Amino acid sequence: MAALKLCVLSSEILPYAKTGGLADVAGALVPNLRQLGHEVYPFMPLYSAVRAAYPELRPVARVQQIPLRIGHTEYRYSLQTSTFPGTDVAMYFIDCPALYDRSGLYTSDPDEHRRFIFFVRATLESCRRLETAPDIFHCNDWHTGFLPLYLKSIYAAEPLFAGSRSVLTIHNIGYQGVMPSAAAGDLGLDSIETRLDGDDLRYGLINSLKTGIRYADLVTTVSPTYASEICNGPLGMGMQGVLQARSNPVVGILNGVDYREWDPRHDPHLRAHFGPKDLRGKQSNKKLLCETARLDAAPSRPLIGMVTRLAEQKGIDLLFDSLPALLQERDFALMVLGSGEPQYVAFFEGLAQRFPGRVSFRAGYDESLAHLIEAGSDIFLMPSRYEPCGLNQMYSLRYGTIPIVRNTGGLADSVRHFDPAGGIGTGCVFNDYDVAAVRWAIGTTLDWFGAQKNWKRLMQNAMAQDFSWTRQIVQYDALYRELLGRQRPA
Repeated sequence: MAALKLCVLSSEILPYAKTGGLADVAGALVPNLRQLGHEVYPFMPLYSAVRAAYPELRPVARVQQIPLRIGHTEYRYSLQTSTFPGTDVAMYFIDCPALYDRSGLYTSDPDEHRRFIFFVRATLESCRRLETAPDIFHCNDWHTGFLPLYLKSIYAAEPLFAGSRSVLTIHNIGYQGVMPSAAAGDLGLDSIETRLDGDDLRYGLINSLKTGIRYADLVTTVSPTYASEICNGPLGMGMQGVLQARSNPVVGILNGVDYREWDPRHDPHLRAHFGPKDLRGKQSNKKLLCETARLDAAPSRPLIGMVTRLAEQKGIDLLFDSLPALLQERDFALMVLGSGEPQYVAFFEGLAQRFPGRVSFRAGYDESLAHLIEAGSDIFLMPSRYEPCGLNQMYSLRYGTIPIVRNTGGLADSVRHFDPAGGIGTGCVFNDYDVAAVRWAIGTTLDWFGAQKNWKRLMQNAMAQDFSWTRQIVQYDALYRELLGRQRPA
Protein backbone atom coordinates (compact mmCIF):
# COMPACT_ATOMS: atom_id res chain seq x y z
CA MET A 1 0.00 0.00 0.00
CA ALA A 2 1.10 3.56 -0.69
CA ALA A 3 2.83 5.47 2.08
CA LEU A 4 0.91 8.33 3.66
CA LYS A 5 2.09 11.77 4.71
CA LEU A 6 1.23 12.19 8.39
CA CYS A 7 1.64 15.40 10.40
CA VAL A 8 1.56 14.62 14.14
CA LEU A 9 0.97 17.62 16.43
CA SER A 10 1.38 17.38 20.18
CA SER A 11 2.23 19.84 22.95
CA GLU A 12 4.67 17.28 24.34
CA ILE A 13 6.53 14.41 22.70
CA LEU A 14 9.00 11.98 24.23
CA PRO A 15 11.95 12.13 24.50
CA TYR A 16 11.86 15.91 24.23
CA ALA A 17 9.23 16.92 26.80
CA LYS A 18 6.84 15.10 29.11
CA THR A 19 4.34 15.82 31.85
CA GLY A 20 2.11 12.78 31.31
CA GLY A 21 0.94 9.97 29.07
CA LEU A 22 0.32 12.30 26.12
CA ALA A 23 4.08 12.52 25.57
CA ASP A 24 4.46 8.73 25.70
CA VAL A 25 1.80 8.17 23.07
CA ALA A 26 2.94 10.94 20.73
CA GLY A 27 6.53 9.76 21.12
CA ALA A 28 5.47 6.23 20.19
CA LEU A 29 3.33 7.23 17.20
CA VAL A 30 6.28 8.85 15.41
CA PRO A 31 8.68 5.86 15.13
CA ASN A 32 5.94 3.26 14.80
CA LEU A 33 4.17 5.09 11.97
CA ARG A 34 7.53 5.52 10.28
CA GLN A 35 8.19 1.80 10.68
CA LEU A 36 5.06 1.16 8.62
CA GLY A 37 6.68 3.15 5.83
CA HIS A 38 4.80 6.44 6.22
CA GLU A 39 6.31 9.91 5.90
CA VAL A 40 5.94 11.43 9.37
CA TYR A 41 6.18 15.12 10.23
CA PRO A 42 6.00 15.63 14.02
CA PHE A 43 5.59 19.16 15.42
CA MET A 44 5.76 20.56 18.96
CA PRO A 45 6.58 23.93 20.57
CA LEU A 46 10.22 24.69 21.34
CA TYR A 47 10.07 25.19 25.09
CA SER A 48 13.07 26.75 26.83
CA ALA A 49 13.83 23.46 28.60
CA VAL A 50 13.94 21.65 25.25
CA ARG A 51 16.20 24.31 23.76
CA ALA A 52 18.63 23.90 26.67
CA ALA A 53 18.60 20.10 26.53
CA TYR A 54 19.01 19.82 22.75
CA PRO A 55 21.61 22.37 21.60
CA GLU A 56 22.09 20.42 18.37
CA LEU A 57 18.81 21.72 16.90
CA ARG A 58 19.24 23.14 13.39
CA PRO A 59 17.32 25.98 11.70
CA VAL A 60 15.13 25.12 8.73
CA ALA A 61 16.32 27.52 6.04
CA ARG A 62 12.97 28.35 4.45
CA VAL A 63 11.15 28.96 7.72
CA GLN A 64 12.97 31.63 9.72
CA GLN A 65 11.59 34.74 11.42
CA ILE A 66 8.13 34.27 9.93
CA PRO A 67 5.61 36.94 11.03
CA LEU A 68 2.30 35.57 12.30
CA ARG A 69 -0.44 37.68 13.85
CA ILE A 70 -2.58 36.39 16.72
CA GLY A 71 -5.23 38.97 17.53
CA HIS A 72 -3.60 42.37 17.66
CA THR A 73 -0.12 41.00 18.34
CA GLU A 74 2.40 40.07 15.70
CA TYR A 75 4.83 37.33 16.69
CA ARG A 76 7.75 35.90 14.78
CA TYR A 77 8.69 32.27 14.74
CA SER A 78 11.37 30.06 13.24
CA LEU A 79 11.36 26.35 12.58
CA GLN A 80 14.08 24.23 14.19
CA THR A 81 14.71 20.57 13.50
CA SER A 82 16.59 17.51 14.64
CA THR A 83 16.43 13.81 13.84
CA PHE A 84 13.95 11.90 15.98
CA PRO A 85 16.00 9.31 17.94
CA GLY A 86 16.32 5.93 16.28
CA THR A 87 14.67 7.06 13.04
CA ASP A 88 15.28 9.10 9.91
CA VAL A 89 12.32 11.36 10.78
CA ALA A 90 12.84 15.13 10.92
CA MET A 91 11.37 16.42 14.19
CA TYR A 92 10.12 20.01 13.94
CA PHE A 93 9.97 22.60 16.72
CA ILE A 94 8.04 25.89 16.58
CA ASP A 95 10.54 28.41 17.93
CA CYS A 96 8.84 31.52 19.32
CA PRO A 97 10.63 32.70 22.49
CA ALA A 98 7.92 35.27 23.27
CA LEU A 99 5.44 32.41 23.80
CA TYR A 100 7.49 29.34 24.74
CA ASP A 101 10.42 30.56 26.82
CA ARG A 102 8.61 30.00 30.12
CA SER A 103 9.52 28.16 33.30
CA GLY A 104 7.26 25.20 32.46
CA LEU A 105 5.54 23.55 29.51
CA TYR A 106 2.20 24.88 30.68
CA THR A 107 1.38 28.04 32.58
CA SER A 108 -1.50 29.95 34.11
CA ASP A 109 -0.44 33.08 32.22
CA PRO A 110 -3.22 35.13 30.59
CA ASP A 111 -1.85 34.34 27.11
CA GLU A 112 -1.82 30.56 27.62
CA HIS A 113 -4.50 30.08 24.96
CA ARG A 114 -2.43 32.10 22.48
CA ARG A 115 0.53 29.76 22.94
CA PHE A 116 -1.43 26.87 21.45
CA ILE A 117 -3.48 28.81 18.90
CA PHE A 118 -0.11 29.99 17.66
CA PHE A 119 1.29 26.44 17.70
CA VAL A 120 -1.49 25.23 15.40
CA ARG A 121 -1.26 28.20 13.03
CA ALA A 122 2.55 28.01 12.86
CA THR A 123 2.40 24.29 12.09
CA LEU A 124 0.02 24.90 9.19
CA GLU A 125 2.14 27.78 7.92
CA SER A 126 5.28 25.66 8.19
CA CYS A 127 3.73 22.86 6.15
CA ARG A 128 2.77 25.41 3.54
CA ARG A 129 6.28 26.88 3.37
CA LEU A 130 7.83 23.41 3.26
CA GLU A 131 5.34 22.55 0.48
CA THR A 132 4.30 19.50 2.48
CA ALA A 133 0.73 18.35 1.94
CA PRO A 134 -0.17 15.93 4.77
CA ASP A 135 -2.81 13.33 4.05
CA ILE A 136 -3.61 13.37 7.78
CA PHE A 137 -3.12 15.99 10.45
CA HIS A 138 -3.13 13.90 13.63
CA CYS A 139 -4.02 16.27 16.49
CA ASN A 140 -3.62 15.37 20.15
CA ASP A 141 -5.71 16.85 22.96
CA TRP A 142 -7.04 20.38 23.39
CA HIS A 143 -3.77 22.11 22.55
CA THR A 144 -4.35 21.24 18.89
CA GLY A 145 -8.15 21.49 18.94
CA PHE A 146 -8.43 24.46 16.58
CA LEU A 147 -6.58 22.83 13.68
CA PRO A 148 -9.63 20.94 12.31
CA LEU A 149 -11.56 24.24 12.31
CA TYR A 150 -8.72 26.08 10.57
CA LEU A 151 -8.60 23.43 7.85
CA LYS A 152 -12.28 24.11 7.16
CA SER A 153 -12.08 27.91 7.39
CA ILE A 154 -8.90 29.95 6.91
CA TYR A 155 -7.13 27.16 5.00
CA ALA A 156 -10.17 25.76 3.20
CA ALA A 157 -9.08 27.35 -0.09
CA GLU A 158 -5.42 26.31 0.26
CA PRO A 159 -4.75 23.90 -2.67
CA LEU A 160 -1.95 22.19 -0.73
CA PHE A 161 -4.43 20.99 1.93
CA ALA A 162 -7.30 20.14 -0.40
CA GLY A 163 -6.93 16.42 0.30
CA SER A 164 -5.93 16.70 3.96
CA ARG A 165 -8.05 15.18 6.72
CA SER A 166 -7.90 15.72 10.47
CA VAL A 167 -7.86 13.16 13.27
CA LEU A 168 -8.22 14.30 16.89
CA THR A 169 -7.14 11.94 19.67
CA ILE A 170 -8.53 12.63 23.16
CA HIS A 171 -6.06 11.45 25.79
CA ASN A 172 -8.02 12.76 28.78
CA ILE A 173 -11.32 14.53 28.25
CA GLY A 174 -11.01 16.27 31.60
CA TYR A 175 -8.55 18.72 30.03
CA GLN A 176 -10.47 20.87 27.55
CA GLY A 177 -8.59 24.14 27.02
CA VAL A 178 -11.41 26.42 28.19
CA MET A 179 -10.71 30.13 27.65
CA PRO A 180 -12.74 33.35 27.94
CA SER A 181 -14.82 34.30 24.92
CA ALA A 182 -12.72 37.47 24.66
CA ALA A 183 -10.11 35.19 23.09
CA ALA A 184 -12.31 34.89 19.99
CA GLY A 185 -10.42 37.77 18.40
CA ASP A 186 -7.19 35.77 18.68
CA LEU A 187 -8.55 33.03 16.45
CA GLY A 188 -8.54 35.25 13.35
CA LEU A 189 -11.88 33.93 12.10
CA ASP A 190 -14.86 35.69 10.62
CA SER A 191 -18.45 34.71 11.57
CA ILE A 192 -17.13 33.48 14.89
CA GLU A 193 -20.65 33.02 16.34
CA THR A 194 -21.49 30.38 13.74
CA ARG A 195 -18.18 28.56 14.03
CA LEU A 196 -18.00 28.11 17.82
CA ASP A 197 -20.46 26.61 20.27
CA GLY A 198 -23.25 29.14 20.87
CA ASP A 199 -24.04 28.01 24.41
CA ASP A 200 -20.41 28.34 25.43
CA LEU A 201 -20.21 31.84 23.94
CA ARG A 202 -23.33 32.89 25.84
CA TYR A 203 -21.60 31.76 29.03
CA GLY A 204 -18.51 33.73 28.04
CA LEU A 205 -16.38 30.70 27.14
CA ILE A 206 -14.57 29.06 24.25
CA ASN A 207 -13.73 25.37 24.51
CA SER A 208 -10.77 24.25 22.38
CA LEU A 209 -11.41 20.52 22.76
CA LYS A 210 -15.10 20.87 21.93
CA THR A 211 -14.16 22.82 18.80
CA GLY A 212 -11.84 20.03 17.75
CA ILE A 213 -14.53 17.41 18.33
CA ARG A 214 -17.00 19.38 16.21
CA TYR A 215 -14.71 19.85 13.23
CA ALA A 216 -12.33 16.86 13.17
CA ASP A 217 -12.96 14.37 10.41
CA LEU A 218 -12.35 11.56 12.90
CA VAL A 219 -12.17 11.48 16.70
CA THR A 220 -10.32 8.74 18.54
CA THR A 221 -9.46 8.07 22.14
CA VAL A 222 -7.04 5.82 23.94
CA SER A 223 -9.13 2.74 24.76
CA PRO A 224 -12.41 1.19 23.57
CA THR A 225 -14.05 1.31 27.01
CA TYR A 226 -13.12 4.96 27.50
CA ALA A 227 -14.67 5.76 24.11
CA SER A 228 -17.97 4.37 25.38
CA GLU A 229 -17.64 6.02 28.80
CA ILE A 230 -17.09 9.55 27.47
CA CYS A 231 -19.94 9.33 24.97
CA ASN A 232 -22.56 7.80 27.21
CA GLY A 233 -21.88 8.64 30.84
CA PRO A 234 -20.68 11.22 33.33
CA LEU A 235 -17.05 10.65 32.37
CA GLY A 236 -17.79 12.70 29.23
CA MET A 237 -17.22 15.80 31.38
CA GLY A 238 -19.89 17.76 29.53
CA MET A 239 -18.76 16.64 26.06
CA GLN A 240 -21.35 13.86 25.70
CA GLY A 241 -23.66 15.93 23.50
CA VAL A 242 -21.04 17.06 21.00
CA LEU A 243 -19.56 13.54 20.84
CA GLN A 244 -22.96 11.97 20.22
CA ALA A 245 -23.77 14.58 17.57
CA ARG A 246 -20.91 13.45 15.35
CA SER A 247 -21.88 11.65 12.17
CA ASN A 248 -19.24 8.96 12.81
CA PRO A 249 -18.57 7.40 16.22
CA VAL A 250 -15.57 7.93 18.45
CA VAL A 251 -13.04 5.14 17.94
CA GLY A 252 -11.15 3.72 20.91
CA ILE A 253 -7.64 2.35 20.28
CA LEU A 254 -5.74 1.07 23.30
CA ASN A 255 -2.33 2.65 23.72
CA GLY A 256 0.67 0.42 23.21
CA VAL A 257 3.73 -0.21 25.37
CA ASP A 258 7.35 0.34 24.38
CA TYR A 259 8.84 -3.02 25.36
CA ARG A 260 12.31 -1.77 24.48
CA GLU A 261 12.12 0.21 27.74
CA TRP A 262 9.64 -1.87 29.72
CA ASP A 263 10.63 -5.53 29.65
CA PRO A 264 12.30 -7.28 32.61
CA ARG A 265 14.42 -9.41 30.27
CA HIS A 266 16.50 -6.38 29.24
CA ASP A 267 15.27 -3.37 31.25
CA PRO A 268 18.27 -0.98 31.36
CA HIS A 269 17.26 0.25 34.83
CA LEU A 270 17.50 -3.20 36.46
CA ARG A 271 20.53 -5.00 37.85
CA ALA A 272 18.83 -8.39 37.74
CA HIS A 273 16.85 -9.40 34.66
CA PHE A 274 14.22 -12.11 34.45
CA GLY A 275 11.53 -13.60 32.26
CA PRO A 276 8.58 -15.99 32.48
CA LYS A 277 10.84 -19.08 32.36
CA ASP A 278 13.24 -17.91 35.05
CA LEU A 279 11.78 -15.67 37.77
CA ARG A 280 14.79 -15.66 40.11
CA GLY A 281 15.66 -12.11 39.06
CA LYS A 282 12.29 -10.90 40.30
CA GLN A 283 13.16 -11.92 43.85
CA SER A 284 16.50 -10.12 43.53
CA ASN A 285 14.67 -6.96 42.48
CA LYS A 286 12.23 -7.34 45.35
CA LYS A 287 15.13 -7.62 47.80
CA LEU A 288 16.82 -4.53 46.32
CA LEU A 289 13.56 -2.55 46.34
CA CYS A 290 12.99 -3.39 50.01
CA GLU A 291 16.55 -2.31 50.85
CA THR A 292 16.16 0.92 48.86
CA ALA A 293 12.79 1.70 50.47
CA ARG A 294 13.84 0.50 53.96
CA LEU A 295 11.12 -2.10 54.04
CA ASP A 296 11.40 -5.32 56.00
CA ALA A 297 12.01 -7.92 53.30
CA ALA A 298 10.54 -11.41 53.36
CA PRO A 299 9.81 -13.58 50.30
CA SER A 300 6.54 -14.69 51.89
CA ARG A 301 5.38 -11.11 52.55
CA PRO A 302 3.60 -9.70 49.48
CA LEU A 303 4.79 -6.27 48.35
CA ILE A 304 2.27 -3.90 46.77
CA GLY A 305 3.63 -1.11 44.57
CA MET A 306 2.15 2.14 43.29
CA VAL A 307 3.61 4.65 40.81
CA THR A 308 1.03 7.35 40.37
CA ARG A 309 0.03 10.95 40.14
CA LEU A 310 -1.50 11.82 43.48
CA ALA A 311 -4.78 13.11 42.10
CA GLU A 312 -8.46 12.45 42.75
CA GLN A 313 -8.74 10.70 39.37
CA LYS A 314 -6.36 7.99 40.58
CA GLY A 315 -8.68 6.75 43.33
CA ILE A 316 -6.46 7.74 46.26
CA ASP A 317 -9.53 8.72 48.29
CA LEU A 318 -10.55 5.05 48.42
CA LEU A 319 -7.31 4.25 50.25
CA PHE A 320 -7.83 6.62 53.18
CA ASP A 321 -10.09 4.14 54.97
CA SER A 322 -9.03 0.87 53.33
CA LEU A 323 -5.24 0.79 53.62
CA PRO A 324 -4.81 1.53 57.35
CA ALA A 325 -7.32 -1.18 58.27
CA LEU A 326 -5.82 -3.70 55.84
CA LEU A 327 -2.31 -3.05 57.13
CA GLN A 328 -3.52 -3.87 60.62
CA GLU A 329 -5.36 -7.00 59.48
CA ARG A 330 -3.00 -8.48 56.86
CA ASP A 331 0.74 -8.97 56.49
CA PHE A 332 1.96 -7.07 53.42
CA ALA A 333 4.23 -4.17 52.54
CA LEU A 334 3.52 -1.09 50.43
CA MET A 335 5.84 1.06 48.29
CA VAL A 336 4.45 4.29 46.78
CA LEU A 337 6.17 6.68 44.36
CA GLY A 338 4.22 9.77 43.36
CA SER A 339 3.64 13.49 43.48
CA GLY A 340 0.58 15.67 43.42
CA GLU A 341 -2.04 17.09 45.73
CA PRO A 342 -0.90 17.90 49.30
CA GLN A 343 -3.64 15.92 51.07
CA TYR A 344 -2.56 12.73 49.31
CA VAL A 345 1.12 13.35 49.98
CA ALA A 346 0.27 13.88 53.66
CA PHE A 347 -1.75 10.65 53.74
CA PHE A 348 1.10 8.48 52.44
CA GLU A 349 3.69 10.25 54.59
CA GLY A 350 1.52 9.58 57.62
CA LEU A 351 1.01 5.96 56.62
CA ALA A 352 4.78 5.45 56.34
CA GLN A 353 5.28 6.94 59.82
CA ARG A 354 2.52 4.79 61.28
CA PHE A 355 3.80 1.54 59.71
CA PRO A 356 7.61 1.78 59.60
CA GLY A 357 9.26 -1.08 57.77
CA ARG A 358 5.99 -1.93 56.03
CA VAL A 359 5.11 1.29 54.19
CA SER A 360 7.50 3.50 52.24
CA PHE A 361 6.62 6.68 50.37
CA ARG A 362 8.88 8.54 47.95
CA ALA A 363 7.60 11.94 46.83
CA GLY A 364 8.28 13.04 43.26
CA TYR A 365 9.24 10.92 40.28
CA ASP A 366 12.31 8.78 39.70
CA GLU A 367 12.48 6.81 36.45
CA SER A 368 14.85 4.13 37.73
CA LEU A 369 12.85 3.67 40.93
CA ALA A 370 9.64 3.39 38.88
CA HIS A 371 11.17 0.49 36.95
CA LEU A 372 12.40 -1.14 40.15
CA ILE A 373 8.92 -0.89 41.69
CA GLU A 374 7.43 -2.60 38.63
CA ALA A 375 10.07 -5.32 38.76
CA GLY A 376 10.28 -5.83 42.53
CA SER A 377 6.64 -5.62 43.58
CA ASP A 378 4.36 -8.64 43.65
CA ILE A 379 1.19 -6.59 43.17
CA PHE A 380 0.49 -3.21 41.55
CA LEU A 381 -2.44 -1.10 42.76
CA MET A 382 -4.44 1.19 40.41
CA PRO A 383 -7.86 1.97 41.96
CA SER A 384 -8.63 4.76 39.48
CA ARG A 385 -11.94 6.58 39.45
CA TYR A 386 -11.41 6.80 35.70
CA GLU A 387 -8.46 5.93 33.49
CA PRO A 388 -8.54 6.76 29.76
CA CYS A 389 -5.91 4.12 29.07
CA GLY A 390 -3.25 3.75 31.71
CA LEU A 391 0.17 2.26 31.03
CA ASN A 392 1.37 1.02 34.41
CA GLN A 393 -1.06 -1.88 34.45
CA MET A 394 0.38 -3.04 31.11
CA TYR A 395 3.94 -2.56 32.36
CA SER A 396 3.02 -4.58 35.45
CA LEU A 397 1.71 -7.49 33.40
CA ARG A 398 5.01 -7.79 31.53
CA TYR A 399 6.92 -7.80 34.85
CA GLY A 400 4.70 -10.48 36.43
CA THR A 401 3.47 -7.89 38.92
CA ILE A 402 -0.23 -8.60 39.30
CA PRO A 403 -2.39 -5.49 38.76
CA ILE A 404 -5.37 -4.61 40.94
CA VAL A 405 -7.51 -2.28 38.84
CA ARG A 406 -10.99 -0.84 38.72
CA ASN A 407 -13.25 -1.81 35.83
CA THR A 408 -12.92 1.44 33.89
CA GLY A 409 -11.34 2.74 30.67
CA GLY A 410 -8.14 1.11 29.51
CA LEU A 411 -7.85 -0.82 32.77
CA ALA A 412 -10.95 -2.79 31.79
CA ASP A 413 -9.55 -3.37 28.30
CA SER A 414 -6.15 -4.66 29.39
CA VAL A 415 -6.71 -6.70 32.59
CA ARG A 416 -8.91 -9.80 32.85
CA HIS A 417 -10.07 -10.92 36.29
CA PHE A 418 -8.35 -14.11 37.41
CA ASP A 419 -10.32 -17.32 37.97
CA PRO A 420 -8.23 -19.60 40.21
CA ALA A 421 -10.40 -22.62 39.37
CA GLY A 422 -9.86 -22.33 35.63
CA GLY A 423 -6.44 -20.70 35.78
CA ILE A 424 -7.59 -17.97 33.38
CA GLY A 425 -7.03 -14.24 33.87
CA THR A 426 -4.27 -11.72 34.45
CA GLY A 427 -5.19 -9.63 37.51
CA CYS A 428 -7.84 -8.50 39.95
CA VAL A 429 -10.64 -6.29 38.63
CA PHE A 430 -13.22 -4.62 40.89
CA ASN A 431 -16.31 -2.73 39.79
CA ASP A 432 -17.68 -0.31 42.38
CA TYR A 433 -15.89 2.90 43.25
CA ASP A 434 -16.06 2.52 47.03
CA VAL A 435 -13.95 1.46 50.00
CA ALA A 436 -15.59 -1.96 50.32
CA ALA A 437 -14.70 -2.83 46.72
CA VAL A 438 -11.05 -1.88 46.98
CA ARG A 439 -10.75 -3.70 50.32
CA TRP A 440 -12.21 -6.81 48.66
CA ALA A 441 -9.81 -6.52 45.71
CA ILE A 442 -6.68 -6.15 47.84
CA GLY A 443 -7.77 -8.91 50.19
CA THR A 444 -8.59 -11.26 47.32
CA THR A 445 -5.22 -10.69 45.65
CA LEU A 446 -3.38 -11.27 48.92
CA ASP A 447 -5.26 -14.58 49.25
CA TRP A 448 -4.16 -15.56 45.73
CA PHE A 449 -0.55 -14.77 46.67
CA GLY A 450 -0.85 -17.24 49.54
CA ALA A 451 -1.55 -20.09 47.08
CA GLN A 452 1.78 -20.11 45.26
CA LYS A 453 0.85 -22.66 42.58
CA ASN A 454 -2.04 -20.48 41.41
CA TRP A 455 0.08 -17.36 41.83
CA LYS A 456 2.76 -18.70 39.49
CA ARG A 457 0.10 -19.50 36.89
CA LEU A 458 -1.30 -15.98 37.28
CA MET A 459 2.17 -14.46 36.81
CA GLN A 460 2.76 -16.51 33.67
CA ASN A 461 -0.62 -15.46 32.27
CA ALA A 462 0.26 -11.83 32.92
CA MET A 463 3.71 -12.02 31.36
CA ALA A 464 2.32 -13.63 28.20
CA GLN A 465 0.26 -10.53 27.32
CA ASP A 466 1.33 -8.44 24.34
CA PHE A 467 0.35 -4.78 24.21
CA SER A 468 3.19 -3.72 21.94
CA TRP A 469 2.81 -0.73 19.64
CA THR A 470 3.45 -2.98 16.65
CA ARG A 471 0.02 -4.52 17.33
CA GLN A 472 -1.76 -1.24 18.04
CA ILE A 473 -0.29 0.98 15.31
CA VAL A 474 -1.90 -1.00 12.49
CA GLN A 475 -5.30 0.15 13.80
CA TYR A 476 -4.29 3.78 13.23
CA ASP A 477 -3.05 2.88 9.77
CA ALA A 478 -6.39 1.28 8.92
CA LEU A 479 -8.32 4.29 10.27
CA TYR A 480 -6.26 6.77 8.26
CA ARG A 481 -6.84 4.82 5.05
CA GLU A 482 -10.55 4.38 5.71
CA LEU A 483 -10.88 8.11 6.40
CA LEU A 484 -9.06 9.07 3.22
CA GLY A 485 -11.43 6.82 1.28
CA ARG A 486 -14.48 8.79 2.42
CA GLN A 487 -15.91 11.65 0.43
CA ARG A 488 -15.05 14.87 2.17
CA PRO A 489 -18.15 16.77 3.36
CA ALA A 490 -18.72 20.16 1.74
